[in-house]
Amino acid sequence: MAASEVQGLPVDPREAGVRGVRGGIGQTDHEDSKDCILEPLSLPESPGGTTALEGSPSVPCIFCEEHFPMAEQDKLLKHMIIEHKIVIADVKLVADFRRYILYWRKRFTEQPITDFCSVIRINSTAPFEEQDNYYLLCDALPEDRILREELQKHKLKEVLDQQQRERNDTSFHGVCMFCSEEFRGNRSVLLNHMAREHAFNIGLPDNIVNCTEFLCTLQKKLDNLQCLYCEKTFRDKNTLKDHMRKKQHRRINPKNREYDRFYVINYLELGKSWEEVQSEDDRELLDLQEDDWSDWQEYPVSAVCLFCEKQEETIDKLYVHMKDTHEFDLLRIKSELGLNFYHQVKLVNFIRRQVHQCKCYSCHVKFKSKADLRTHMEDTKHTSLLPDRKTWDQLEYYFPTYENDTLLCTLSDSESDLTAQEQTENVPIISEDTSRLCALKQSSVLNQLLLQGCLEN
Repeated sequence: MAASEVQGLPVDPREAGVRGVRGGIGQTDHEDSKDCILEPLSLPESPGGTTALEGSPSVPCIFCEEHFPMAEQDKLLKHMIIEHKIVIADVKLVADFRRYILYWRKRFTEQPITDFCSVIRINSTAPFEEQDNYYLLCDALPEDRILREELQKHKLKEVLDQQQRERNDTSFHGVCMFCSEEFRGNRSVLLNHMAREHAFNIGLPDNIVNCTEFLCTLQKKLDNLQCLYCEKTFRDKNTLKDHMRKKQHRRINPKNREYDRFYVINYLELGKSWEEVQSEDDRELLDLQEDDWSDWQEYPVSAVCLFCEKQEETIDKLYVHMKDTHEFDLLRIKSELGLNFYHQVKLVNFIRRQVHQCKCYSCHVKFKSKADLRTHMEDTKHTSLLPDRKTWDQLEYYFPTYENDTLLCTLSDSESDLTAQEQTENVPIISEDTSRLCALKQSSVLNQLLLQGCLEN
């Protein structure tokens, strides 16, 4: 009965306008002395994510004709407690508050309130005229529990449908919150840009719903000169930007429940937040007598191309892509130059940094965009023309250009990849026993080397 009643209740969605706001980052200096990276970078994640902003219709009182906006839910609850002496337990766990109220408004007209609610008597020791009865509506009542579960399922379906529309939407137009670059198409383009260029990652686009409203909420906080992580307010925009960069506060506050409605994980289970879902351990699996891992499938880790944003699930596919598309054969270069694991790391980080700075590492010409650089390098065949080894074989390139560069984790470091010369150079050295120093001085090979050196001199 509860399910059929819930499905029939109306919802009044409306679209709201979204505005983009430009940030204030200065133009990049083309001098080499200015080509330094002062903030962590991130490669693009999986694509997806957009939104449509829904409005807040009014909600009536369960017993009277008083109406309150959805944004003033607390006022309605206060009104029902004071005027009608009814309390709704765990109201924050109700997936759709308006439908919940409308359902019980109808049911209370059909049967007495005492058929559904527990009665709580206040001042029970006082005289009868001073005693009050309050009514508690909670999920201990099977009908209320079923209603909450049905509302949760219905809400999850709406969220997933909305998320799918956002994935397929290509009409988005917005401006980055940290620079003046505009984006059109899918919202994932803007999210990946902020994660990659500004180290501002609010999560994978596929995990976000109502993304446009989410971005507007964040932009409003920045317009009010408020840090998104510590939520402190600053006197001007430059001070705020310096604070977020130096303190690494280019992220949202995970304890702020205002953001929960923008993540799909918060709609999965009734009464459980994302923290509770993630912290759950699989206790039922521990009760099994034998652990069966035959159906285990490892989640593929995507690696990103050195020259474009192409992602592949395996390193072999990525090698083929770079060879066929960009004429860059990393395996051949590794073999010809005799690169070990650490040499490969420095080479990859060097190329990443040059491409990030839109600079050709062969002719040292700088371009306005990565697309122009890629066109130039492909036309001139400069992708395969590496500079002298001393240019990229530097200690500074031990540090990754991008924090989440999974390509570095897939580079081979096996002994079979070393050249014959490297294998002879890396001879293990066994220290001599120093417990008997006198005998060591007489029998040490250093005496022979010292004598040989004196004869040669």
